[in-house]
Amino acid sequence: MSMNTAPRMTKHIALQILLSSLTGVTGNQILYFLGLKYSTATIACALNNLLPAFTFVLAVLSRQENLRIKTRAGVAKALGTVLSVGGAVLLSFYHGEVLGLGESEIHWRYAEKMQRESSSSGGGTNLILGPVAVIVSALLWAVWFIVQANMSKSYPAPYTSTFYMCLMASIQCVAIALSAEHNVSAWSLHSTIRLTSALYAGTISTGLAYVLMSWTIERKGPLYVSVFSPLLLVIIAVASWALLHEQLYVGTAIGSLLIVLGLYFVLWGKNKEMNKIDMVEVEGTVMEAIKESEKDEVKDLELQPYDPSNGNGNHHDAN
Repeated sequence: MSMNTAPRMTKHIALQILLSSLTGVTGNQILYFLGLKYSTATIACALNNLLPAFTFVLAVLSRQENLRIKTRAGVAKALGTVLSVGGAVLLSFYHGEVLGLGESEIHWRYAEKMQRESSSSGGGTNLILGPVAVIVSALLWAVWFIVQANMSKSYPAPYTSTFYMCLMASIQCVAIALSAEHNVSAWSLHSTIRLTSALYAGTISTGLAYVLMSWTIERKGPLYVSVFSPLLLVIIAVASWALLHEQLYVGTAIGSLLIVLGLYFVLWGKNKEMNKIDMVEVEGTVMEAIKESEKDEVKDLELQPYDPSNGNGNHHDAN
């Protein structure tokens, strides 16, 4: 359906799709996995939640978002962004006391096996390369939000643009992987979990996720979408407790509350802005309709012929 209704492909649109693939998929994911390899999951998750702050600054600089700090909507968006980022950092770095929720009754054998293997083998960390890679990854993702918002105006076909973007990113990632990994066994999908992970990452995490994000950016803007990213920490915390038997802490609860509160402030501010824009558009449409109606009435009066037999000037034949 999107293919049939998509505008004609031009060099400018093709360049935007190429830039989207480089920033949103290839650069973002490769740098994030690199940062995850040379740091810890906690640091990677925390630094990745700089995304709303990066997106907010870039959106204001590119005039896709109006700061309007003197209005309640502007204050709500700024405060909500700060609360979301602050809650994400607090959730990641502050633990506090353990919440007395007990242990999950779900036992995933593969997760337990991976935990034993990871605890027995130490992984290499780089306190500079790892965090810097995650920060640059978040910055590239924020750039993708801005590029996607611009492309949605000139090429409003999220399904088609996502298809082209993922196709280009696949070629880029294969080229990078071939140059970096020469071991044939690394490309094998004999393991069930490896095959499942590859299919899930390709279809859900990349394909479906980018379609939904592109569709929402077209309607709500880049900041609206990026501010949902800290919710990943909340979902990960609950899933880790249920599947990996990790503990939930007071810091997790407080950070999650700040994230949800910040999300509410941003959504409230965006809703106020959208309502104001809709009211202005409706008022402008009504005023134009009134002016057109007045012009038509004047034209009708000017074109109406004068008939002396109408009104008080009627003539009667004398008998």
